[in-house]
Amino acid sequence: MATAVSTKNLARAIGAKSVEPCTPEVAQRHSGYLVGGTSPFGTRKAMPVYVEETVLALPKICINGGRRGYLVGIEPAVLTSALGARPVTCAI
Repeated sequence: MATAVSTKNLARAIGAKSVEPCTPEVAQRHSGYLVGGTSPFGTRKAMPVYVEETVLALPKICINGGRRGYLVGIEPAVLTSALGARPVTCAI
């Protein structure tokens, strides 16, 4: 089942005034990845990582592996342990 992210809820959860997706050019410049292949691992610049808290209850997730169409299956706990991802409630 697909779930949408509420940018208002995400902004509230991280203490920001508002949240919006960045342009593909900005995403590539900060992450070092082409859009469609952006991974939270190995980014060019350190960036905060947030994860919808309900994802952490899943046995396994697929996350982008650094190029388009390349997905890697991991345990969700890796997001918090390796990346320091902060759990938030932002799904609608």
